[in-house]
Amino acid sequence: MRSTVLGILLLCLSSAGIAYENPIKSDSPQDYLVKKGDTLWEISNRFLKSPWLWPEIWHANPQIHNPHLIFPGDLVSLVYIDGRPRLTVVRRGESGRTVKLSPKVRTLPAEAAIPAIPLSAIDAFLKSSRVFTSKLALDGAPYIFASRQERIITGAGDKVYARGHIDSLDKNLDILRAGGVLRDPDSGEVLGIIGHEIAGASLQKVDNGIASLNIQTSLQEVRPGDKVVPADTFSLQTTFFPRAPDAPLEGKIVSVVDGVKKVGQFNSVIINRGIREGLRQGDIFNAYKNTEVKDQISGEMVNLPPEKAGMIMIYRPFEKVSYGIVLTAYEEIGVGDTLKSP
Repeated sequence: MRSTVLGILLLCLSSAGIAYENPIKSDSPQDYLVKKGDTLWEISNRFLKSPWLWPEIWHANPQIHNPHLIFPGDLVSLVYIDGRPRLTVVRRGESGRTVKLSPKVRTLPAEAAIPAIPLSAIDAFLKSSRVFTSKLALDGAPYIFASRQERIITGAGDKVYARGHIDSLDKNLDILRAGGVLRDPDSGEVLGIIGHEIAGASLQKVDNGIASLNIQTSLQEVRPGDKVVPADTFSLQTTFFPRAPDAPLEGKIVSVVDGVKKVGQFNSVIINRGIREGLRQGDIFNAYKNTEVKDQISGEMVNLPPEKAGMIMIYRPFEKVSYGIVLTAYEEIGVGDTLKSP
């Protein structure tokens, strides 16, 4: 029946002179039962040739509670509405239902819904790194200069002291260590400086120009010279879904994580485009390899034609750069590779 409906649709479009490209994979399932641990990207990849087209064919069933969210136990089905393919939840699992408890109604929180991507893959990177627009923004922050225990290095549970522009400090603080400077590979513009999170701290008091801090959590040992800044309040969406940017856009990878040169699926990269170019969480790019090889006959170095290497989704845009996660990798992706919106 499904193939018959599709055939009639294609025939009608062809007769009208309209080109139609069906987004559904030829081996797409008719239904899929959502399991714990699934992501929207994985589910859409089962049905669609281009997973990021999900928002364009998703049909929010108004008879289903939280129709835009998907939960473990839900049954996602491929249906045709007005001759067009649509994906929709046709049956809610136990975890996605509204449970009536007299005299209240308890609704499962959105956090229990299936995320767009594996959040564990980016959580550690989000907590351990952030970007400042200029080196001055980090260099001018208050700095750690001593500890209560008079140790060279300190950790969670210790008390440390900071000096500098302490009037800018909030109750909740991050202690950072300056990392590398990010530059645009084409223009040479300074795009930002990476601040590696060392610890989380709370401000106890300020006395005679000295701030007393209690270290609450630590990823590394706190050392003299580490910077103190307001705690990062960024909140990652879990219900967004990958989509094409609003306007065609190109960019390049300027850095990868952990000092390595090449990365694969679910690793993070930093690209030279950000909020000023209109990027948002969920925007995606195709990544293309830029490879230079030596012509063994002439001895010249030659740039090979770009080859598609994978797909990257933006999950945290800053002013001039953005963090992205590699959703799909056909081969290793690295610094200098070109990005193009689909």
